[in-house]
Amino acid sequence: MSTRVAIVVGAGRGLGQATAITLAAAGLTVVAVDRDEVGLKELPDGLHTEVADATDPTVAKPLVERIAAELGPPAVLVNTIGAYATGDALSVTPDAFQTMVDVNVGPALWLTQAVAPYMQQAGFGAIVHVAARPGVEPTAGAAAYATAKAALIHLARTLDVELRPLGIRVNVVVPQVIATAKNKAMFPPEMLAGAVEPEAIAEVIAFLVSDAAAPVSGAVVPTYG
Repeated sequence: MSTRVAIVVGAGRGLGQATAITLAAAGLTVVAVDRDEVGLKELPDGLHTEVADATDPTVAKPLVERIAAELGPPAVLVNTIGAYATGDALSVTPDAFQTMVDVNVGPALWLTQAVAPYMQQAGFGAIVHVAARPGVEPTAGAAAYATAKAALIHLARTLDVELRPLGIRVNVVVPQVIATAKNKAMFPPEMLAGAVEPEAIAEVIAFLVSDAAAPVSGAVVPTYG
């Protein structure tokens, strides 16, 4: 496992940070990516870091090329990028809807496109994207967010169908509320009653990218708490 390079995007805080730490502890060579340089500096020594905004479609390919040249081809991609917004379906504006798609769906596609050629050449790879329960079950009051997460889930399952014959597994983890500092500040206490610690979800992700999960592909894994 120590020879495998894992790219964790959105690693500056929350679930991404917990996942980067967990994968490094499991023996992978971890590259933590985030646009938040301050957050990346909070990671333990021994993790490689890259400051980059993966919501920009032009960023993923050169970023992955640089990582592959410096550390080796990526065998694992974990994409934890996401953004939340409230608003019912009748009040969503075009800009708000586009932002939800650009942040919650776009990076999954651009990053997968960037890592897939390396994984195809190696004959194996594991990709995990992080969606959310409203993308599975309709939820009032967050129409654009829920629609974008539903699109992400469908994209991940489509990627699995297309990439599985190449030896690349694609799975998606579906939390409800993650007990991050940001969410604790955003949501009232009653909404946090069943919140799951990011470290617990990171362990699920670590399993999904491990050899032990070799038969698991195309799964939508609930981590609702």
